[in-house]
Amino acid sequence: MTDSPISDFLETQFLHFNARETLDAAKSYRKHLSDGGKMLISLGGAMSTGELGISLARMIREDKVHAISCTGANLEEDVFNLVAHDDYRIVPNYRDLSPEAETELLNQGLNRVTDTCIPESVMRHIEDNFMNVCAKLADAGDSLFPFEIFYKLFETKVLEPHFQIPREHSWLLAAYEKGIPVYSPGWEDSTLGNIFAARVMEQRISSHHAIRTGTEQMEHLVNWYLKSEANSSIGFFQIAGGIAGDFAICAVPTIIQDLQKNIGLWGYFAQISDSTTSYGSYSGAVPNEKITWCKLEASTPKFMINSDASIVAPLIFAYVLGD
Repeated sequence: MTDSPISDFLETQFLHFNARETLDAAKSYRKHLSDGGKMLISLGGAMSTGELGISLARMIREDKVHAISCTGANLEEDVFNLVAHDDYRIVPNYRDLSPEAETELLNQGLNRVTDTCIPESVMRHIEDNFMNVCAKLADAGDSLFPFEIFYKLFETKVLEPHFQIPREHSWLLAAYEKGIPVYSPGWEDSTLGNIFAARVMEQRISSHHAIRTGTEQMEHLVNWYLKSEANSSIGFFQIAGGIAGDFAICAVPTIIQDLQKNIGLWGYFAQISDSTTSYGSYSGAVPNEKITWCKLEASTPKFMINSDASIVAPLIFAYVLGD
């Protein structure tokens, strides 16, 4: 045995099926980095509320992650958890809740995400700080990406007195400290995105343009890829499916097919999904399907792990970190 008990366990026990695929993906991730590569991680599902930040934040701080693409919910819910973790309620029997039990949670101001209830009060707390920045941007004719607004809140330390978890467990705070970009395609499909639209409609925020658009996010991502790929192969580690993954991976075909520039394709690909392979399901599309879309090459290391990301991702991260 070595001083890396988790890695030793995986190498000893994870020999077949999804276990073997998990270990192979972790080994290839580690090799990609050791060869000088960089990695973008996409976050679908409810990973922030599932507290993936405990391991993901360390990955970011130790330079194992260089960009994030996530849903608007994952973006904001990492901050919700950062400032209100002690007020969350765990519901172990969430599979058995009746409509009446769900209504009781609603009446208590609790919003359920699988086994975890987020208090409505934290959303309103973050709303006040976030929308104040948006209002000032709109009045000045300026705009920022959603992640940049959170970075501004971190910079001013307005949220710091309210932290309820170790700062080391927040992946967005780690991303701010490392200065990496965080893309949130479809941000309007989030609690703060909904609230922002409502405040503009009420004229409490003078313009939608305080938030930079999705196509501006794509331009930023394309420029990041062009700059980063000039010196490094860029890998793609996808947790779940949906817009966070599909948006980010499309940067490469945009560069090659639409901008007519020569660029290397994604140099590594792994996905963790509990979606079964099916017709028309992006979450269940096998990696080879991405070859025809000019996203991956036939020779690209590809891994498809059909499992629960809340179990598998921390194990892969631990292996990459040498634990």
